[in-house]
Amino acid sequence: MPTTESPLSRKLSAYVALGDSDLAILAGLHRRRRSFLPGHELVHEGQRDASAFILADGWACSYKLLPGGERQIVDIQVPGDFLGLRSILFRTSDHSVEALTRIEASEVLAADVLDAFSTSPRLATAVLWAISRDEAMVVEHLVNLGRRNAEERTAHFLLELAARLKLVGRGDSGGFDCPLTQYQLADTLGLSAVHINRVLRQLREEGMLTFQNGRVVFDDVARLCDLAQFDNAYLDHDGPLLR
Repeated sequence: MPTTESPLSRKLSAYVALGDSDLAILAGLHRRRRSFLPGHELVHEGQRDASAFILADGWACSYKLLPGGERQIVDIQVPGDFLGLRSILFRTSDHSVEALTRIEASEVLAADVLDAFSTSPRLATAVLWAISRDEAMVVEHLVNLGRRNAEERTAHFLLELAARLKLVGRGDSGGFDCPLTQYQLADTLGLSAVHINRVLRQLREEGMLTFQNGRVVFDDVARLCDLAQFDNAYLDHDGPLLR
């Protein structure tokens, strides 16, 4: 895929107009592109001198493991996202990253990022925006876990995924392909798989959302947004992506 049409360039260009020289530098970050199978761990918590990756295709997740073996998924990564960017800035990685599907990702080192930023301040600004948006999503995820009930947090999370995917050309207001299992969704939302199954059935019966056969379909996106009190302002996207 040409760099100008890559998910990352589409996402960054939503905030900063990147010129040909910026896009050429961005293309250089993709020179070590590799394929990984589902379950492959790209970054391991506690790892030193870890690489970061740019996700070009497929889905991944960032997670923490508790001493008892329980897993908390802290974020789902989709095409256009960085994987483990903190891992090349921190001396020790503070989380793990795993491929949820077969993925295509480009390995980037700390020197690659620093060189790109020093050469292209506009690209550095765009990446800083992307990192800030990710931080804003973490805040919303905390609100999800702490204050929204199971139905609201599920609706909010799926609407957020739709907005993120639409930005990179992988979804629209009607829905999106979603490879997440109910167990993975449960780990993300702090619920049990049984509870997630019940919530998805309730949303389907209420005519708002259908999640079947790897596809999320918004049957009534306006009601779903009202239920979740979803306002995509925290994503800093121009225009109402879902309404």
